[in-house]
Amino acid sequence: MACGAPAVDVHHIIERRLFADGGYYLENGASLCEQHHIAAEETTLSCKTIREAIGMMKFPLPEHLYSDIDYDKWGNVILANGNRLKGELFFDVSVQKILSQGKVLDLFQKYVKYPRTYHLPGSHLLSGDRQMIDDSCFENREVIVTLKMDGENTTMYNDKIHARSLDYASRDDRSYVKGIWSRISYLIDDNMRVCGENLYAVHSLNYKSLPSYFMTFSVWIENRCLSWDETVEYSQILGLEHVPVLYRGKYDAKVISKLFFDMAEENEGYVVRLADEFLFSNFRRSVAKYVRVEFRDQLNQSHGHWVSKKLEKNQLIIS
Repeated sequence: MACGAPAVDVHHIIERRLFADGGYYLENGASLCEQHHIAAEETTLSCKTIREAIGMMKFPLPEHLYSDIDYDKWGNVILANGNRLKGELFFDVSVQKILSQGKVLDLFQKYVKYPRTYHLPGSHLLSGDRQMIDDSCFENREVIVTLKMDGENTTMYNDKIHARSLDYASRDDRSYVKGIWSRISYLIDDNMRVCGENLYAVHSLNYKSLPSYFMTFSVWIENRCLSWDETVEYSQILGLEHVPVLYRGKYDAKVISKLFFDMAEENEGYVVRLADEFLFSNFRRSVAKYVRVEFRDQLNQSHGHWVSKKLEKNQLIIS
């Protein structure tokens, strides 16, 4: 920083813990004076300002973050209005302490952008997706394998419903699920969010016998994803269906793959998650998906385009 004071600290612009490889990149560093280093840690001095000051136009991001989103040092999303969404390190005690020192905690909303789900080894990636190096995080662990439903990722709170983006514009395909939310929102605790698939509209798959147009796949309390058993319990309390379970047991990639490909009905893929609860910071090592090669190109072609087409409804079991 060209402030005139001598640089005494090497500052990591984006927190190293967010990088799978440790984050030791020359382009992720800046030499700062003591005052500016404190401000950068407290996030009152933004990553963008630091990069502009040192002329760093190209810079690395942790691969699970999005290049079109503005983040603070700790991986929290910065919205256009200056407010922030809680990232995976927000609840870390040391992060809470330094954000409190910077007096920025009141900028944070309770809403959370659903994280990027990595692909399992052997899965067929869509454009922009990320893949696990290996599946060792699931070894000797009890997992739940659910069918990957072809819908719109949707999150419900007691006072808001949104898709991956918080900008939840009104659309015909969202009205029905928004109606479901309006009937149950009073049952959702203030620190809870319910995540699932909006399956009202046909995307790539045309479902003929859905039990519901909204199906849950996780329930969160603050930064804690509830165990699968708790997820099922809360779904029942809220009167919601959960996504179909294909397998439960100790992780076995071959057994899971055989079960999936032996199914008579075609499906896009499946999702593996730990049966136990896990923290938001461990999401990348607790949830992963597999997508069939038959659907990869189809999904790439149809991704987002179904919104501009005439709405075609999926069908419920009882119409």
